[in-house]
Amino acid sequence: MKHRIWFKALALVAVLTIVATACADDGGGDGGPGAGEVDCATVEFGCVEVGADEPIKLGAAQVISGADASLGQDQVNALELAIDYLDESFDQTPGTLLDHPVELTVEDELCSAEGGQTAGTALAADTSIVAVVGTSCSSAALGVADTILGDKGITLISGSNTSPALTDPELHNPFYARTAHNDRIQGAIGAEFALGEDLGATTAATIADESPYTQGLVGAFEANFEAGGGTITGSEQVNSEDTDFKPVLRSLAEQDPEVLYFPIFVAACTLIIRQAQDIMPDAELIVADGCLSSDTLKNAGPAADGVWASSPDLSAFQSDEFYSGEFIPAYQEAFGSEPLAVFHAHSFDAANVVFAAIEEVAIDNGDGSLSIPRQALRDAIFATEGFDGVTGTITCLDTGDCATDVTIGLFLAPGWPVEGGTDDPAVYTDTKSLDEVL
Repeated sequence: MKHRIWFKALALVAVLTIVATACADDGGGDGGPGAGEVDCATVEFGCVEVGADEPIKLGAAQVISGADASLGQDQVNALELAIDYLDESFDQTPGTLLDHPVELTVEDELCSAEGGQTAGTALAADTSIVAVVGTSCSSAALGVADTILGDKGITLISGSNTSPALTDPELHNPFYARTAHNDRIQGAIGAEFALGEDLGATTAATIADESPYTQGLVGAFEANFEAGGGTITGSEQVNSEDTDFKPVLRSLAEQDPEVLYFPIFVAACTLIIRQAQDIMPDAELIVADGCLSSDTLKNAGPAADGVWASSPDLSAFQSDEFYSGEFIPAYQEAFGSEPLAVFHAHSFDAANVVFAAIEEVAIDNGDGSLSIPRQALRDAIFATEGFDGVTGTITCLDTGDCATDVTIGLFLAPGWPVEGGTDDPAVYTDTKSLDEVL
């Protein structure tokens, strides 16, 4: 059985050193780590105070309505399982953390900047929220939820944000981290697949929407496709709320590209798949994990058959006894289905990274209450090294990227890794380190 692995002693020493040097000694309680070393009235961003009979409150900013709801609900389900597993048993009974129950507060981020603002504002206003797992979509985080929460000293750790911009040193918010991959990796592997022996393409066209997720993926795909000797015949940008993509498809079809790459979210992705069937019947269609949903397969119908999708390769997790033998059966029993999307394991890991960090820095005040310094919690999360997660070994970089070696698979519809298709193997897989693509 796989258990949560606590931080190395070095990380603990580092965190306590930060707390001790940055904070005044108030001669407080004689409890857990750092007790008596933090004056919560003066330490930067203060502390989350958890009463003796109160829960530790974890926030979640996830898309739980609209066309992309399966992406966020899948992660909320995983967070509930992480709380269940605090006692290292999936028994549909919540465990406890430092003898306190953990309560989940979920806000809908709508997979948009506006939704990220609303969800981030609501969670930041609750001073009892210790950290937030989210967002589902990069557009809800970048310059929105990451800033709103970061300004309050609340760490935002995402299980599915993949836009390279979020961890770009020039744009990175110091309170933002993620267990999801950086799309510089996914875009590079997608381009190599298109150029390789499976497709053997030399020309490709791309479609992005206004979101940082799609723009980051398209940018990575185009750069790697051209670096590999391919030619980008055309690039278009659409609005994710559009419904008629025929003019854009006709324009791109004029150059007769062998591949159409459009890493768009579910609603627009479904429509492009259907409309491209008549306009670009000979092009190989490649989408990405933002489109991976049973709703896409259902609504696109036969037009989806033969569409390629890149995604974290779940088969890499399925070889792990904990994931296949405990996590997936627990998910099915609790929610009555296979996982709805592909980032449940990443969010499960994100929650456990937060729980481990809380164990490291929480101050036992001696009366059953806890004080959790926000800055020390953030530093403990970023000090994560060699954490044994479901998705692999997690080590966080200063920029917030915690998935540094990633396996991406290419799946052929209808065998996408969504509900009912999780047993279909990837046709192509590759593993890259973040260092390779940066």
